[in-house]
Amino acid sequence: MATQAFCRDCMEAMREFPDKFFDLAVVDPPYGINIIGEHRSQTVHVERERERERRAPVVGPGFRPFGGKSSNSVWKRQKSGGVSKFYPVFDDSSPPDETYFRELQRVSRNQIIWGGNFFLDHLGRATCMIVWDKKRRGLTQADCELAWTNLPGQSRIFEWKWNGMLQQDMKNKEERIHATQKPVALYKWLYQQFAKPGFKVLDTHLGSGSSRIAAYDAGLDFWGYEISRTYFDLQEERFARHAAQLSLFVD
Repeated sequence: MATQAFCRDCMEAMREFPDKFFDLAVVDPPYGINIIGEHRSQTVHVERERERERRAPVVGPGFRPFGGKSSNSVWKRQKSGGVSKFYPVFDDSSPPDETYFRELQRVSRNQIIWGGNFFLDHLGRATCMIVWDKKRRGLTQADCELAWTNLPGQSRIFEWKWNGMLQQDMKNKEERIHATQKPVALYKWLYQQFAKPGFKVLDTHLGSGSSRIAAYDAGLDFWGYEISRTYFDLQEERFARHAAQLSLFVD
């Protein structure tokens, strides 16, 4: 079993693979819906966040998810407990173009594409759509998310209570490091439904690394790519902690 992650542009990486190398691609690209505006009480330019990431990457423990006035209380609480660090704001203002989807379909036999409802012009119709019901209503985020697939069969619904970056739901609580993070349980369910032993799985936008953790637990061969050095390092730390805990449990 190979569970690999790389900090590099996924387009460059995919060009190195032959046709249909991967059995399944499970990806969560930027939707292009300006999520920065949803998560901040004041406007923060993407360029300022990119500069922050270049100048001040991860520095010790602590957590400041989005910056701005809305998260000052979080910042102060974490700062009082030790050294703090900045996390970059996820920039989804530039969704992938048709070239990305054509390349993704070239290197993989089957695809599950989150936010597929935003990319129908590139992807076309689907007989099997996946719905993730967050079991929360009236949030600033959507009550559910949709994934386009080229898989045969009927559409399926997965229910898992989730409240974005907030930690109010103790039952489904997990370490959260990304603005559009999805739960590990969601990817575990996807692999149980649509992957088989020996499958090679691709994630072109690794983000928080939830897809990688689920693939590791399922014993699948996995390749993940993340272009942001800060997010890549964060998911590396998260994955290492998970693997270490799992090894202790197995021992």
